[in-house]
This record gives sequence, structure tokens and C-alpha cells, in this order.
Amino acid sequence: MALFFLIPLCTALATGYLFKKSTDEIAYLAGVFAAISLILSLILAPWQIQFGLLIIVFMITNKLLQENDSKQTQITRKTPRETK
Repeated sequence: MALFFLIPLCTALATGYLFKKSTDEIAYLAGVFAAISLILSLILAPWQIQFGLLIIVFMITNKLLQENDSKQTQITRKTPRETK
């Protein structure tokens, strides 16, 4: 398994740290560079890692949809207030 995806990932982590610690305009540039590096590392990652991330995203999305659905059913089960 090629580990070339670790180079942009480490770069993204380093620039992300710089983004959190800096307060001037260089922070915005570092944030953009970190986002681009993170996307590039995800593209270069082996299929096993991409597949694992996809499964994690599906599980989190399913959980969030279930929570949202339960909130919706709680709202619709309440009886409306009576007006006088």
C-alpha cells in the first residue's frame, strides 16, 4: 500500500495548526491550503481507507437522520394548544 497520501495529510495538519494559532491574514491562507491538502490526501488515499471513511460517513448520517426523525415525531405527537 502506497503511503503517498500521508504527505499532503501531514501538510494539512501542520497548516491547520498554524491556522488555529495565527490571527492575521496568513491564517486564512493557511486554512485554504489545509483544506486543499486534506482533499488531495483523501484523493490519494488507498481504496481501503476511502471505503472505511465512506462506511463511517454512512453510519453517522444514518444516526443523524434517526435523531431528526425522532424529533419530528415528538413534535407531531404533541397536541396543539387550545385558543380561547
